[in-house]
Amino acid sequence: MTDVDKQGRPEPPLAANELDTLLGFLEFHRATLEWKCAGLGADGLAAKLPPSRMTLGGMLKHLAFVEDYWFSHTLHGRDPQPPWDSVDWSAEPDWDWESAAGDSPEQLRELWNGSVARSRVLTAEALAAGGLDGMASRSGRDGSAVNRRWILVHMIEEYSRHNGHADLLREAVDGLVGE
Repeated sequence: MTDVDKQGRPEPPLAANELDTLLGFLEFHRATLEWKCAGLGADGLAAKLPPSRMTLGGMLKHLAFVEDYWFSHTLHGRDPQPPWDSVDWSAEPDWDWESAAGDSPEQLRELWNGSVARSRVLTAEALAAGGLDGMASRSGRDGSAVNRRWILVHMIEEYSRHNGHADLLREAVDGLVGE
């Protein structure tokens, strides 16, 4: 049984194998983002902390894209699906962040939750087919080959970094603080 903290986040295991530790920390950080965005309407998700243009809504959309990019596109070699497939990323490299302003809180949460749910399934499929050392189907952006372990560590790092941003943004919105 997984322990859950007072914010409803699953605690990463204290003494587990490598895979369970990695998955535990990824789930903890996903739950941290969800907590930092919980209960906010459109104004809260669109709030900025100048000079940055970053918003919690943009963060939800960005991390939905990152989930799909790494677990569907890179890990499994699948083509991008909507909404990512119609974006000209060369012309609009920050499309995920910027376009979130036109999405409702429900749309943003649904997009992120859907990406996370797909990522969980795709991760389980890949790990069942060969563990952490198996290679991703596609190379990284710089052409280098990455394994499943690298993808999981990268996703933990991605969420950790953005959860630090989320701490500041949420505190600026309504004073909510916490790790």
